Amino acid sequence: MTMSFEDAAQGLVEVGRRLDARGWAPATAGNYSVRLDDGSIAVTVSGWHKGRLTPAGIMRVDLEGTPLTPGKPSAETELHLAIYRLFPNVGAVLHGHSPEAVGMSRAAADAGEWVFAGHEMLKVFPGNTTHEAEIRLPIVDNSQDMAVIEQAVRPALLAPGAAPAYLIRSHGLYAWGKDLAEAERVLEGTEWLIAAELAERAWKR
Repeated sequence: MTMSFEDAAQGLVEVGRRLDARGWAPATAGNYSVRLDDGSIAVTVSGWHKGRLTPAGIMRVDLEGTPLTPGKPSAETELHLAIYRLFPNVGAVLHGHSPEAVGMSRAAADAGEWVFAGHEMLKVFPGNTTHEAEIRLPIVDNSQDMAVIEQAVRPALLAPGAAPAYLIRSHGLYAWGKDLAEAERVLEGTEWLIAAELAERAWKR
């Protein structure tokens, strides 16, 4: 499902405000994108505070990352493009920086994934219709080289039971869907699952 640039820009502005209000886009952190109806990608411009985005903070690039409109795309645009190339049905990618997701990734310092099981919220993931399931959230180490992150996470994203999301350690969460609404649901649902797992462990102490 694709959008015009104008609709995508307005949608990304609205998503930015909602995610910032939840504390998932501090300072200028986070980056968002949408696949457009002409095959190009609308992506947030580097350096914009996502709670104060306007359409001027959105630009277009092609699937190789070449700018098609003025502006400097987010430094992590290549991670968005990798998902679009890997999954042709993906229409939007969102990247947040919640303290819960980052904290979990640091606490699970040696883990390559986090397995969610038994939660009703698992039904937020497309194609999953029951709580009686296991969904695997890949976790990869951070790097300033986007190619290193892409290479590290690619096998996990193609594995059975992988969530349409992954966590970069000490960094933040990527999530995607067929359109912007689904990508936001996946991000929100995954963040809830992380918070629930952390709450469960706190109660058990």
